[in-house]
Amino acid sequence: MSVALNQNRFDIRWYALKRPATTDAPRIWRKWLLDNGSLTQRLIQASNGHFKVKVLRQEWGRPSRAEARALNISGRQKVLIREVQLLGYHQPWVFARTIIPASTLTGKQRKLHTLGSRSLGSVLFRDPSMKRSPLEISRLTLNTGEMTWARRSLFYLANKPLLVAEVFLPALQQVNYPNQ
Repeated sequence: MSVALNQNRFDIRWYALKRPATTDAPRIWRKWLLDNGSLTQRLIQASNGHFKVKVLRQEWGRPSRAEARALNISGRQKVLIREVQLLGYHQPWVFARTIIPASTLTGKQRKLHTLGSRSLGSVLFRDPSMKRSPLEISRLTLNTGEMTWARRSLFYLANKPLLVAEVFLPALQQVNYPNQ
């Protein structure tokens, strides 16, 4: 299943909720949505190590209005857009979209431009300067017409921002949330 989401899918309303009510997010999604730890590590655990990052695109572009607002930048500013699928057992479990302003890609953070098929989480959660904003969640319609849930947050590396949105795909519903 190939899931691609265009930029307009991310120009939606995001909600800062710490504990969504049952009506806001089904129980199956809540732990995934609210976990502040490394999603990469959770997926590696859930897949018993059968985890892979598939890069769909990485190119310079412009952020959506909602992304520019979250990053507090102009919508005309060029940003690096990285879209990947996080696969478990060769199935797409998560679609992730990262928006990195050019000003973030300086100094040690230049390495973010050359991740290739490495997960962004493997870099973020090893950086001692990393700070993360509170999670925001939203509901999205996939290109298939299915509804699903997404979360996003700002990360700061050496006080330089990047925005990460993660869309939880239907196949992830079949996976047990790893306890830890």
